Amino acid sequence: MAARILHRLRSALGGEPREERAPGEAEDCPESSELEDDTEGLSTRLSGTLSFTSHDEEEEEEDEDDEEEGAVGEPGQPPQSAGAAAEDGGRCRGRGAGAGSPEPSGHPVRARGADTPLSPGAEWGPAAERGSGGLLSRQLQELWRRSRGSRAPQRLLFEVTSASVVSERSSKYVLYTIYLIRSGRSDKAPAAIARRYSDFERLNQRLRCRFGCDMASIAFPRKRLRRNFTAETIAKRSRAFEQFLSHLHSIAEIRRSPEFLEFFFLQDLRAAQRLTCTGMYREALATWANAYRLQDRLGVCGTGRFLLTLAGLAVCHQELDQLGEAHSCCEQALELLEAQGSHPLLGPFLQAHVHLAWKVGKDKRRSEARLQDLREAGLPLQQQPSLKECLIKEPLE
Repeated sequence: MAARILHRLRSALGGEPREERAPGEAEDCPESSELEDDTEGLSTRLSGTLSFTSHDEEEEEEDEDDEEEGAVGEPGQPPQSAGAAAEDGGRCRGRGAGAGSPEPSGHPVRARGADTPLSPGAEWGPAAERGSGGLLSRQLQELWRRSRGSRAPQRLLFEVTSASVVSERSSKYVLYTIYLIRSGRSDKAPAAIARRYSDFERLNQRLRCRFGCDMASIAFPRKRLRRNFTAETIAKRSRAFEQFLSHLHSIAEIRRSPEFLEFFFLQDLRAAQRLTCTGMYREALATWANAYRLQDRLGVCGTGRFLLTLAGLAVCHQELDQLGEAHSCCEQALELLEAQGSHPLLGPFLQAHVHLAWKVGKDKRRSEARLQDLREAGLPLQQQPSLKECLIKEPLE
């Protein structure tokens, strides 16, 4: 049999005449094993016509094509026209093969015709073949691509970590310690507050006076005449205060209101100011640092209170001979004041920055140039108070 096939190949290639057969003689049929070998040869000759890709591989190829040719939904990319989509459709990999042919991986082989006309708004390729399921996956991919370009806001969590019963001369109360935690991030130092029930009640009353409609659906734990210091009551109130603060923070107008913000850091600012005035700089530094972290968690790092916090940190660091840290605080404050032409703390921060830059060997030319601009604008810098004097005189009401 092998010799017969070899003879036929030589006849076809060399142009030799084929052997004449008798009219009644039938040609020998190859065996089944040779048919299997010939099937492999057929697949080789049809390479480029059939697409031997599974569903997973087709989805990966679609993702690569979308990224290379500009997928729909990417920000800043123009939408494809109908003509461009038709040209892409003409590059389909299957031409003339029968649908449903088996493939080596066990998935059916799809034949995609290049001559099939496409309407301007028609789906083509695997998305059209897989129907609504493929359309849903494409929509999910578009939503995921869009979400990659925009950063979702950090969720702030409020957790009561401890509660202690405090007994004073004329009163007894429970002091709740609450941590402000950003979800998905590990903060090196915690931002914490300690509040009692009366502090929460005062916040609740102030917010209900100003935001009556928004506060109508927010629950607040009621007062109890007895059993206020049992473990069960303290645990229930702890969970209730966590839910109360989380609900308030979920409403944009409330979380930006001064009533809500000052509930967290105003007490620390007042305490830090008192400690700075009395010369207890190390204790004041820890309180200023906690107020800094609280404002950072709440997202209010561009307000006057935050600039005052940076001034307190700079003064305490300088008094404790931590000049590098004090210089960094002044630099951060000047970056925030960059867009402001005039601010009561601009001159004091510039003067402190020039002095600290000279001490630590940093560049001070930009601050000197800004001071010169202020002098030419008519600002009497000799009469300007120092950063420490501004910090002590600033009213915190």
